[in-house]
Amino acid sequence: MAATPTDRAGILPAAELSIGRFVRLLALTLAILGGLLLTGLALMTVASIIGRALIPLGLRPITGDFEMVELGCAVAICAFLPWCQLTRGHVTVDVFVGLGPRSLHRFTQLTGDLVITVIAVILLWRFWLGMHEMISNGQETYLLGLPIWYGYVGGVIGMCLFLLVSVFTVWRDINDIASGAETEV
Repeated sequence: MAATPTDRAGILPAAELSIGRFVRLLALTLAILGGLLLTGLALMTVASIIGRALIPLGLRPITGDFEMVELGCAVAICAFLPWCQLTRGHVTVDVFVGLGPRSLHRFTQLTGDLVITVIAVILLWRFWLGMHEMISNGQETYLLGLPIWYGYVGGVIGMCLFLLVSVFTVWRDINDIASGAETEV
């Protein structure tokens, strides 16, 4: 059963629920786009492999396929992180916490989400610096001549949303602790 603003306590619980719907939509949309990107890369890889296998028949592999897979997979991973964080999909070890009271579980959830938020800040910072470094040095892929920074742009977008979702999950955890309930994800 989903929480309503009247049974939530903490920091602006009504705002948390409405902003949560928006954050959920953004994270889900980015995850779907990441999945579509991976699907496209998989189809391209199959086409390239078939091209390699049928060289005697006049076909050929797709030039730069591995470069596109490399850049695309990096972007897709960044696209999945916000959804994973929002839905509590990261790996957790609850062996001892599961034996304790719910309050201990909520506290460890908050602690983990605070750590993830710090990690999100560091990742966004490093992606941002990496993108600017790639723009300034003009580094390109070997075969296609694609600027490497194109991949970083997708990564920065994913990391921005990852940070936003991470901050939101800390807010959600604080309200869960204050209200004594756990929000469904």
